Amino acid sequence: MKLTFTDWLVVAAYFLANLLIGLHYRKKASSSTGDFFVSGREVSWWLAGTSMVATTFAADTPLWVTGQVAQHGIAANWLWWSFLFSGMMTVFFFARLWRRAEVITDVEFIELRYAGKPAAFLRGFRALYFGLLMNCLIVGWVNLAMEKILMTALGVSKTTAVALILAIIALTSFYTFISGLWGVLWTDLIQFTLKMTMVIVLAYYGVKAAGGMDGLKAKLAQVDAARAASRGGSGSILSFIPDLHSPWMPLVTFCVYIGINWWANWYPGAEPGGGGYVAQRIFCARDEKHSLWATLWFNLAHYALRPWPWILTALASVVLYPHLADPEIGYIKVWVDYLPAALRGLMLAAFAAAYMSTIATQLNWGSSYLVNDFYRRFLVRHRPEAHYVTASKLATAFLAVLGTVVSLYLASVAQAWNVLLAIGAGTGGVYLLRWYWWRINAWSEVAAMTCAALTSAILSLGLGISTSTPLGFAHSILITVSVTTLVWLLVTLLTPPEPQTKLIEFYRRVRPSLAGWRTIAAQAPDVRASQDGWYNLLDWALGCLMVYMALFGIGKICLGATGMGITFLVIAAVSGYLIYWDFSRRGWEALSQ
Repeated sequence: MKLTFTDWLVVAAYFLANLLIGLHYRKKASSSTGDFFVSGREVSWWLAGTSMVATTFAADTPLWVTGQVAQHGIAANWLWWSFLFSGMMTVFFFARLWRRAEVITDVEFIELRYAGKPAAFLRGFRALYFGLLMNCLIVGWVNLAMEKILMTALGVSKTTAVALILAIIALTSFYTFISGLWGVLWTDLIQFTLKMTMVIVLAYYGVKAAGGMDGLKAKLAQVDAARAASRGGSGSILSFIPDLHSPWMPLVTFCVYIGINWWANWYPGAEPGGGGYVAQRIFCARDEKHSLWATLWFNLAHYALRPWPWILTALASVVLYPHLADPEIGYIKVWVDYLPAALRGLMLAAFAAAYMSTIATQLNWGSSYLVNDFYRRFLVRHRPEAHYVTASKLATAFLAVLGTVVSLYLASVAQAWNVLLAIGAGTGGVYLLRWYWWRINAWSEVAAMTCAALTSAILSLGLGISTSTPLGFAHSILITVSVTTLVWLLVTLLTPPEPQTKLIEFYRRVRPSLAGWRTIAAQAPDVRASQDGWYNLLDWALGCLMVYMALFGIGKICLGATGMGITFLVIAAVSGYLIYWDFSRRGWEALSQ
């Protein structure tokens, strides 16, 4: 694909806009680490929520969706659609609690909830684990995806692609370095607007090239018939629900996804109970009400509004390029072959935006762990805020360099990524219940992480159960979650509880639900007790219904089933209204304290 001078001018203007935002917020982010990492807790819900959406819209995301849809159909998206259940729990059960905690990182929360050396060890370990290992692997993985995009779209060599990526990283690192989270939030807003606009435009031209919607569906029916004849399977590529007799998604695997995986396993961006950069955006929200609305907007946009432009382009690529060895490349080929020349520069800028929004968050979020939870906590204490702001900027630059180095060796660490994720398998129960059961202690988390890692290793290396196959994944999750849950529960009951002074301090500050804290609440009768668990559960169910109905309604309208689509959207609207009515009835002022 050849770009004109105008195309490059558009790309340059986009980069300049990001740089100017960074320069604008450089002073506002330099007063303290609170300003640098959580924007002084002054952010409105729409900005914080949009930033969450932008961060999860990485450069590789539409490529991954294209590959899955090409192989297994629309229903393949249940691999990530199932995490909505976890996201909605964050909205109604955890967002307000996180905001009340008044911490800078979710790792700092550990020493708010637990006491003594076990808590200190856990905080230091998780700061390095997430800040260095996981963070750099994510940066390296996204770098590799951007490399594929540039090589395919521009027809350049790997060396040239790496050079371009280094230039983008340098710019991203610079505005993140000088402006902290303020710069990340506002550039995320611009980046999300640009990339959503362009993926919608690309979906339009992709469907048009495939013969319009009617022509596309007719050709996909032929694809279904050919696959049924060759594979002996059933099910349509356009189906929203997977064929539960198919090899790629048997019934047991689907049940694991919708019944266990979303709450039991840790995964970046979908942590049980919230965490990571989602928690960081909650911390920066203006108050509890804004934290709830931010996470609700994130889940609605993330699961219902964003997927369909990717899916439509993916479906078009199946028809236009039926024999690709790597079906993910189909998304880029639709861009190169069918997008008008006048829009190609904007599409390149959109991919750069998707890449930069993820990188900027990873750098700021990762440096918050390294500085706030390791350097400041264990190495250099009681220094002026200016010292830690400078350390934060240096940590940002360090992570940018380290993430780039990791990307050069990613092929050799791909298996390490799976091993590191295994540490989070089965730990979700602890992360959920530590807010709602006073008896959980630091050893509960240590036991859960240790047991999950050991169990996963034994299943994979000792028994040969591979998570790369659908049945292997289901069996591995079922065994790991069962063993890990049993072990951490036993450890919890066999070890002493946290000191009562620490538990009372936590209860006063966070005000968790009375149900699991009655023993501690009795020692703090002056604290207003929270007893809204059943209402939160109802709102969680309504929130899930709202988003899934919006998701399926938009999809049905896009695919031509307008009547059914409108019906689904009406159900979504009614569910949203009931949520608003419930919180209005309970009193919105309670969410602003």
